[in-house]
Amino acid sequence: MSDAPQHREFVCELDDILDGAGVCALVDDEQIAIFRVGESLFALENLDPFSGANVLARGIVGDVKGEAVVASPVYKQHFNLASGRCVEDEAVVLRTWNCGVLDGRVWVESRRVPSRLAAATPGRRRLVVVGNGMAAMRTVEELLAIAPDMYEITVFGAEPRGNYNRILLSPLLSGEKAWSDIETHPPQWYEANGITLHAGDSVLQIDRRQRRVISANGVVVPYDRLLLATGSDPLALSVPGGELEGITSFRSLDDVDEMLSAARASTRAVVIGGGLLGLEAANGLRMQGMAVTVVHLQDRLMERQLDAPAAKLLQATLEQRGLSFCLDACTTAFEGTTHVEAVVLAGGRRIAADLVVIAAGIRPRIALARDCGLRCDRGILVDDTLQTYDPAIYAVGECVQHRGSTYGLVAPLWEQARVCAAHLAEHGGTRFRGSMPATQLKVTGVELFSAGAIDAGPATESLRYADPARGIYKRLLVEGNRLRGVVLYGDTRHAAWYAELIDSRRDISDLRQRMLLGGPAPAPLQRQA
Repeated sequence: MSDAPQHREFVCELDDILDGAGVCALVDDEQIAIFRVGESLFALENLDPFSGANVLARGIVGDVKGEAVVASPVYKQHFNLASGRCVEDEAVVLRTWNCGVLDGRVWVESRRVPSRLAAATPGRRRLVVVGNGMAAMRTVEELLAIAPDMYEITVFGAEPRGNYNRILLSPLLSGEKAWSDIETHPPQWYEANGITLHAGDSVLQIDRRQRRVISANGVVVPYDRLLLATGSDPLALSVPGGELEGITSFRSLDDVDEMLSAARASTRAVVIGGGLLGLEAANGLRMQGMAVTVVHLQDRLMERQLDAPAAKLLQATLEQRGLSFCLDACTTAFEGTTHVEAVVLAGGRRIAADLVVIAAGIRPRIALARDCGLRCDRGILVDDTLQTYDPAIYAVGECVQHRGSTYGLVAPLWEQARVCAAHLAEHGGTRFRGSMPATQLKVTGVELFSAGAIDAGPATESLRYADPARGIYKRLLVEGNRLRGVVLYGDTRHAAWYAELIDSRRDISDLRQRMLLGGPAPAPLQRQA
């Protein structure tokens, strides 16, 4: 132990550390792995000396010859939690820290001179944010709230504007909202908060060795911490004619502008994709006066969120409003000279179209991260702190993959932002543990909600209520006296109550007689990004 003046830094709540697991905290500008074994806490450096990676907090805690150890997740060497000594090579010893619990909070004994005794205050660090969408700006807002003077912040965004609420693109398309209703961060907001915004300028390269980013306009900005929020790309169809004009996606303000221009000049639209986004696009174009046909590869709408009865009710409602559907249909080509004129389906059917909107899914945008050597799978791999395999780089939003899952809903993205901001601010051990999928369609007058599992397993009990005359349908999936999933159509008043029961995994034995009737009507639900 050093003889330097010492003080305690509180890093997290004790309940944030599961028994037999670890978390990573930043103390004295160093990553420290903190482990909980029964009533005991251990703190040692997070750096695995054999791999050079900060990964020990993710290691498996166990027992070797009666000693509590952690196994590195990389090369599997074991380190004694109390002494830091490597079991396989006793010449290798990790540094350890004194730690403990006070009033339910975990503290680590710092070796740095407290700021009130330091001779000088260091300058602000540099945070570069790649991406100017909802997840990025929510993280920045959270960071400014808890550490307003910690960073000089630079933001790069591909779109030539400030940030806006993408979940309101659907009512913007339908005419129910205006641009002023969905703009959340105008350029003046960045200026007022001392943030440098490079709008309309994408980052093309990350130089991890020199810790700097290089943009399409040649702007080079160094960073101490880098936040990736690159979002996702819409899936394209690899079929003949995909290069024709009049084919668009539904992901940005520019897409909406193109769709509105087409609606003013033409009458026929085809939307490819009968999922959440496709149906919202189709409804918006219908409200702009276009005749819309939805082409969907599956045999029912929103098959990931709805069972067959609920999907039929939804289809019937939308058909009554004027939408047409072609289900179980595969798009094989687009026809036209320079502009799209028709969509061709397997079997030869041809649907005339002046506008085609492809809403067949999204893919996390990972090229920038992958090219600089960050670990990626379907998304950018992050741990429970939203840190990538480079400790200087964090990632949030639709571009990340956490514990095998990717997310496109607002609620988990907001939680990611909160956790990431706390760690950027060095405020302890908050963790992102994943989120339950929940969906609510943004079509005026259509009440639909889905959460959790929709497919029944061998041990699953299905509780149903149907009132065809009123257009109401409810299905609850129960397993082991716990609610696993819910599908609601026509009556979503108690949706958040069901969602809370799923998320909390509460025993519902005492509620079974009234489950289909619902509980107290709760607060408004989060919506799809």
